[in-house]
Amino acid sequence: MKIFSALYEWTLKWAEHQFAPRILAALSFAESVFFPIPPDVLLAPMVMAQREKAWRFATITTIASVLGGIVGYGLGYLMFEPWIQPLITEFGYQARFDKAMLWFSEWGVWVVFIAGFSPIPYKLFTVSAGFLSMAFLPFLIASAVGRGMRFFMVAGIIRWGGAAMEKKLKQWVDVLGWLVVIAIVVAYVATR
Repeated sequence: MKIFSALYEWTLKWAEHQFAPRILAALSFAESVFFPIPPDVLLAPMVMAQREKAWRFATITTIASVLGGIVGYGLGYLMFEPWIQPLITEFGYQARFDKAMLWFSEWGVWVVFIAGFSPIPYKLFTVSAGFLSMAFLPFLIASAVGRGMRFFMVAGIIRWGGAAMEKKLKQWVDVLGWLVVIAIVVAYVATR
């Protein structure tokens, strides 16, 4: 089934839309607080569609993501017990939250940097940092550096890859899409 090819083409069309940078900013902000889809899924096609704006898009993504991280920190700091803890319990994230707390005790501010750069859910660590009353300035610096490195790396790779990368991606998008779906299912089953 070639559903990912159609989705890829649709995403590339939307990536050129005049409101795409605003949507990218909103997605980046929301992902740092609560939204499950990472902004890379819009950042990459936007860079592919308009390579000359790669650094602008990476900057938008980074700033919006760090601002969302600040909101996540604030929610963890001010509203953990009335709002956040019930949601963690409701969605079955208690084990993940406990693991995040353990990582904070072991790694401190470095865990914010690692979560910002890696595919680990950054939102979980923004809320945890607020809940633990982590010093705000180190949190902010680790978030900005980690998120910035990640999004500028994505934008740089896509910009550097150019037309050759786009051609290969079109050729393999369905295979890659199904591999991602399988990886998500396996990860879900493994964490249950």
